[in-house]
Amino acid sequence: GAVIGKNVKTGNDCFIGAGSVIGDDCQIGHNSTINAVVAISHCVIGNNVIIHNGAKIGQDGFGFAYNNGQLQKILQLGIVEIHDEVEIGAGTCIDRGAINNTVIGKQVKIDNMVQIGHNVIIGQGTVIAGCAAVAGSTKIGKFVQIGGSSNISGHLEVGDGAKIAGASGVAKSVAPLQSVGGCPALPI
Repeated sequence: GAVIGKNVKTGNDCFIGAGSVIGDDCQIGHNSTINAVVAISHCVIGNNVIIHNGAKIGQDGFGFAYNNGQLQKILQLGIVEIHDEVEIGAGTCIDRGAINNTVIGKQVKIDNMVQIGHNVIIGQGTVIAGCAAVAGSTKIGKFVQIGGSSNISGHLEVGDGAKIAGASGVAKSVAPLQSVGGCPALPI
């Protein structure tokens, strides 16, 4: 029941699970595993990537604007770049970029049921626990730790090595190596 679109390129030793859909023009690197009922579009995936059941990657982000009192959809033109050795949990959603690409850096580990908004950039080795959400255009540095059920507002920067406690509401940028927690998140 898997569906592979036109012009899809896969590396050697890939696995694509039952019921998964790989959209046109996507690329998947060597030794990558796409488990059951995953939907991937507008995406380039590196080597040794694992995507767990039910993840949705590359769909449009939440882009709307009012025009003469009516909501209008803003075209999403970017893609999702997933670098080598990334693992993405079940039910996680990663939006394609609106103009720039959404980027998931090398060795990033994302738990189940996480939402990554459009244009987000996540640096190497960052870990994000379940049910966290990162709003659009936020930049997360390398080796950041984000606790479960945390929410990070859009257009912020989280510096390298920062730590965000579980269930935090981050409304301001976080400095490198800083630990924050609470809602609103404050230095610990």
